Amino acid sequence: MRAVCVIGLGLIGGSVLRAASAAGRQVWGTAGSVADAQAALAEEFTVVDVDSAIRRAAREDALVVVAVPLPAVDAVLRKVGDLAPTCLLTDVVSVKGPVADAVTRYAPTTRFAGGHPMAGKSASGWAAGESTLFTNAAWVVTADEETTVEAWREAAQLALDCGAGVVPTTTHEHDAAVARISHLPHVLAAVLAACGADGGPLAMALAAGSFGDGTRVSGSRPELVRAMCEGNRAALLDAVDDALGRLGAARGALASTGALGATINAGHAGRSAFDEQRAAGRAQVVVDLTGADPLEELRLVGAQGGRVVRFDGDLAVATTPVLTG
Repeated sequence: MRAVCVIGLGLIGGSVLRAASAAGRQVWGTAGSVADAQAALAEEFTVVDVDSAIRRAAREDALVVVAVPLPAVDAVLRKVGDLAPTCLLTDVVSVKGPVADAVTRYAPTTRFAGGHPMAGKSASGWAAGESTLFTNAAWVVTADEETTVEAWREAAQLALDCGAGVVPTTTHEHDAAVARISHLPHVLAAVLAACGADGGPLAMALAAGSFGDGTRVSGSRPELVRAMCEGNRAALLDAVDDALGRLGAARGALASTGALGATINAGHAGRSAFDEQRAAGRAQVVVDLTGADPLEELRLVGAQGGRVVRFDGDLAVATTPVLTG
């Protein structure tokens, strides 16, 4: 099994290190936080400085995983480009466009496929991580026109070894999707939390499930949320505009007729679509990675809501939801 070098040992990076180790891979990492480094060392993981970690990855042809916050990505990729310019490279950053652009600028000869595991917690740091964080989670591995099958497969195999299912898609499509289902929820949760707190002690005393569920992600570290949301500015603006249009329509209807039926019914239908896809049966699809255009076939799997669940030789075995509606 290919060794893994994880740069950044917070919640996600630390969980990748643990999960890859549990899968039987040789692992080492580097942490920007002294506390995270000491905690990982205390659990008998190998933690070294960033230059040493990357040089070892180059010597051993390891898969390098960039797991730092978006503002730190450029500096890390400069080092990767200098010290391991042809390494296999992936990342677990929540926005793909800026990372892909940075790879092009600073590490253009690496064998790169972007990644994003759709799992996390409001807590952060090494202590919050766990080897099972990605079990049954969706893990995007980007399959852009310039991605090689080798790079995609190596990043996808890591995701599978960590217990996730692999969703192939493009950088652009990923960022547009997560703007709606991850970044917009963070913005709305912030607004909801602030509005609730403005109600004073009585409102806080009465707050229960709907408020707690709706504001859970507001407990995340603000600097991490800002980096994630601001890094996906263009796609998030489109999602915010959609949300503002719907809120404006709801306000107009409430003010004029006192009715919220259209808004509530549309929300109920949206949640039902989410639940239906989660509960749907699955059909098996097989993609031959030696075929004429395997990345296009993989992108189609992702567009249909499917996941690659294993490799069988040169075949990527995937499942797609079977919707009855």
